[in-house]
Formats: sequence, structure tokens, C-alpha cells
Amino acid sequence: MVNKLVSVLLASVLAVSLIACGDISNTSVSQQTGKPAAEETAADPSLSPSESSADDPKEASAEASSERDFRIGIVTGSYSQSEDDRRGAEAFQEKYGAENVTLAIYPDNFTEEADTTVQTIVNLADDPSIKAIIVNQAVDGTAEAFRQIKEKRPDVLCIAGEAYEDFSDISPVADLVVNSDFVGRGYLIIRSAHELGCDTFVHISFPRHRSYEAVSRCIAVMQAACEEFGMKFEMETAPDPTTEVGVPGAQSFILEHTPEWVEKYGQKSAYYCTNDAHTEPLIKSLLEYGGYFIEADLPSPLMGYPGALDLDLSGDAGDFEKILSKVENAVVEKGGAGRFGTWAYSYGYTGSAGLAEHARNVILGKSDLTDISDLSTAYGVFSPGADWNGSMYTDAATGVKTDNTFLIYQDTYIFGDPGHYMGSTKVEIPEEYFTIQ
Repeated sequence: MVNKLVSVLLASVLAVSLIACGDISNTSVSQQTGKPAAEETAADPSLSPSESSADDPKEASAEASSERDFRIGIVTGSYSQSEDDRRGAEAFQEKYGAENVTLAIYPDNFTEEADTTVQTIVNLADDPSIKAIIVNQAVDGTAEAFRQIKEKRPDVLCIAGEAYEDFSDISPVADLVVNSDFVGRGYLIIRSAHELGCDTFVHISFPRHRSYEAVSRCIAVMQAACEEFGMKFEMETAPDPTTEVGVPGAQSFILEHTPEWVEKYGQKSAYYCTNDAHTEPLIKSLLEYGGYFIEADLPSPLMGYPGALDLDLSGDAGDFEKILSKVENAVVEKGGAGRFGTWAYSYGYTGSAGLAEHARNVILGKSDLTDISDLSTAYGVFSPGADWNGSMYTDAATGVKTDNTFLIYQDTYIFGDPGHYMGSTKVEIPEEYFTIQ
């Protein structure tokens, strides 16, 4: 699936793509490796204060459910459409048991089977023990499903990861919406390219994607960031894989033109594409001809790298530490050390598992639903060693923040010998970038 925003993490661990610079904006939370969220020390409230009051789950802990009182439902795409999302849901189910976690799958062709998509989500609420429903990625129809659920079960937490639908449609009917940070990342990807010595940034997309708010705002932020860091910003158009050329034609175009782009823009040029199908041939060509690739639209060591490097990682499914190590070794062998990056843990995987972990903690009275520190801690349970950050979504036109809609991102990992994190989650993004459009 394409990032659709947004989702990442983490969206929309992907999803939608935590914006704004208010009290909680850009609050980095280091994660405790391998430690369940329930055992984490409560986050310092001064880092990201919750805006809730009397209904604060932490204040109502005496009324919280016991661990045997409820079930959590997670809806994802299938293996063929969004394998990482599904594996994240399965990881959460394995952690807490099938008796406490119900999984469901929406149709692959969800755009043409909207009624089935809606019913798949709504059906989970027929089980009175279900107290939270997470949809990742929250494809078209999720907003309608949440509306129907709230009509009959207002007690059920409805959480959308990487929402496809406009925030103005889904935020009013969801309790929480989390997408990949298409604003913050626009700034941070450029900053990382600058830190690595790049002088030019090349954005590759097509008209359909550029019409999306997430993509158009990200482009505007990237352009402004390039000006700040003294870099050139260039745009290239590649074929839309959904048109008559299909995926093969779109990938052939990338393979054919990347050598020309590197020659035109130089070895210190960094590249970014908005479509998953373009990612593999772009990485493959940049490894051969030069240039930099900071991270994918929906970052993961599985996004583009296995195909570009001819790696079979099927035996390592779900083990992202092992996957990252194997991909890194292959990148280094190809001469790509210091030029290629990713998120160490799949955004889709951590999104499904992390949002469910967060919902569980909220139900148990251990976390605040709209506290970014608590959300980051939950994501960290399934991405040990990696940091997460983000902020409330800000409407660029009005400057208004939506208090239940967040954009998040994971620290960027650069492959090398050894590899390293860029420290992106600790960078303070200038406030003006959150209203650039």
C-alpha cells in the first residue's frame, strides 16, 4: 500500500503519515529495551501534558478494567497487501494471547468492497468483551465503521493508524488517529541529508500523489528546509503505477532514469520517492551509480531493500533486529555505507502492535489516551532501542491543533560499519514549518 496520508508509524508502528509545536511538540522519549509498557516508569508530565482532566485514565485507575475483563480487536490488511501491519497484529496477539486479542482482515480491494470493509470492522463490536478496536492501515470506510460502532458501543475505544480518509472526516468519530509525520519528517529528512554532506535533494512523484495533502505539504516543507540548509531542491516525475504502464513500467522508468539523475545532480544528491513500487529500483540504482537514500516514504528495512539487494528474509519474518543486520551487511558490501537509511523497525508492524499496546494501557488506567509520552512508550515495546517522537496534527490553513490526531516518526538509522542513528527525534523542528503549505 502507498503512504497515504499516511501511517509509518509507526503511523499511519504503518498511516496519514503527531504535528505542532505546542506543549507536547517534539518531545523525544527514549525507549527502554525489551521492557513491557506496563512496567515503564510513568513519563514526566512536564514533557507532554495530557489535555484531559476528570476523565484522565490515570486518575480513574481505581475503576480500570482487570486484564481478564476485556478483549482488543485489531483490523489490518492481508499479507499480500500489508504484511508488516498483519505481523504486528500477530505479535501483539502472541504477547497477550488469542483469548484476549481478536484479529480481522479487511478486503484487499477495499476501495470497491467498502461495505465489506465497514462490516468487518463493525462486527468486532458485537463481542461485548471488546473494549478497543484498532484499524491499521485505516483505509476508506474506517470513519463510517467507527461512526456505527460509537452509535451502539460508545464505550469502545476506536483507534485509526495511518488514516486514508481526511482528518476532518475521521478525527471526529475516532478516539485517536495516528499517522506518519509528513510535516516533521519533511524537515528532518532534509536535515539528515545535509548532515551527511548532500548538496541536492531530488523528490520523485507523480500528479496523483502530489494532490494529497500529506505529499503536497511535505514537498513544501522539504523546499523550505532545503533553503534553510543551503541545498538545491529538485523534482522529477515518474509514472504512476496505477496507470496503464503498471508497476513493471514504473519500475523500468526508475531503473532507466536514475543513472541520468545522478549524473545530472551529482554524487552528493539525495533521493526520495512517494510510491512503494518506485523504492526498490531507486535503491538498486543508487547503490550502483551513487547518490543517497535517507529513508522510504513508509520506512522499514523491508521497504525496497530485500529486492534491491536480492535478499531472502522470509525466514526472519517479524525479527527486525536480525532483518536490519542482514540488510545492513548487504548494503555495506555494495559500498553503500553512510549513504542509505531506514527506520530500524517497520512503521506498519510497530503501528499495529504499538497502538494496541497503548489501548490496553489506557483501558487498564496506566496511560493517557492523548499523551504522546505514553504513546511513544507503547510503540517502544515493539521497537527496542529506537526512539519515537511527534506532535499533534496542525491544520496548516488555520493553525488549529487537533487534540486526538497525532503525527509520529522514528529516529532515522543510517547503514554503515557500524551504522548509527541520526538523532532526529531529539531535533527541535522550527514552529513555522507546521503551517507551511
